[in-house]
Amino acid sequence: MTLNLSWIDDFMVLAETGNFSRAAEERHMTQPAFSRRIRALEDWLGVELFDRSSQPARLTDAGLWFRKSAQALQAHVARLPGEARAIAEASSQTLRFAATHALSFSFMPSWLRALETRTSVGPVNLVSDTQQKCEALLQQRQVQFVLAHGHAQVAGPLDEAGLPCVVVGHDQLLPVCAPSADGTPTHPLLAAKAAGRGGGKAADKSASVQLLAYSSESGLGRILRDVKGPALERLSVRPVLTAHLASVLRTMALDGRGLAWLPGILVGEDLAAGRLVLAADADWHLDLEIRLYRDRNPMGAAAEAFWEAASAAPHRKG
Repeated sequence: MTLNLSWIDDFMVLAETGNFSRAAEERHMTQPAFSRRIRALEDWLGVELFDRSSQPARLTDAGLWFRKSAQALQAHVARLPGEARAIAEASSQTLRFAATHALSFSFMPSWLRALETRTSVGPVNLVSDTQQKCEALLQQRQVQFVLAHGHAQVAGPLDEAGLPCVVVGHDQLLPVCAPSADGTPTHPLLAAKAAGRGGGKAADKSASVQLLAYSSESGLGRILRDVKGPALERLSVRPVLTAHLASVLRTMALDGRGLAWLPGILVGEDLAAGRLVLAADADWHLDLEIRLYRDRNPMGAAAEAFWEAASAAPHRKG
């Protein structure tokens, strides 16, 4: 007879409850089926683990000994996946990244090319998603690194968890919109500021600025809300569209649908070509850091070498 590891879980539940019916219910099976599994474990060991003549059922001396062994076995089995991944990572040359959409195609390619002059960059497995999902992937140890925007005044989940990070670049979050025929912004924030001071409902409505807003999953939205949210609430700003991605808001801004705060790394060419214009003065510009976060646990040689190279490289402009 071969040991079925699920019998260990059955045994631990019965040892805790002392009641076959209740233990069977917790294990989602009938009592006869549960009793057969406990008996199979006892047959495999060659000893009785429970004194069934008492209510509740009590562990025998062999049962008391086996409970300690079972706890150690459960703990060992729980460690196996992490230990297996650690062994695999130690020899793996593949770097596992999660990066926000904006940085995946606007910053990461040139950044990796620059790092290749300092270290060997082997295969890269990249997941491109919202910042919230990228952060979750790192906390779940499904990736080794996260590349994301950050701000000195805003602590995100990775900062609160104390994960190591290094600043690898700089960017700005800029209020932009499409230009009118004479090149002035079609949705200037100044109009909202004036309306906010005017006090009249009609004036507020006519001068309100159409805001292209970020959803709660967006890291850029988190920064904008934390740093400029109170100031925006005092102005006549009306959200007309909400999206996760800066690239979606850029498309809507180009179409003239409103004002959006977008990273300079994403809209630099649009501003230079006049397809987008700044919609507010420098007080509304937000300086951003481009941060590389890493798993706090030891990684394989390739990942550790990459981290050392990224930490030592000069900051790149977004």
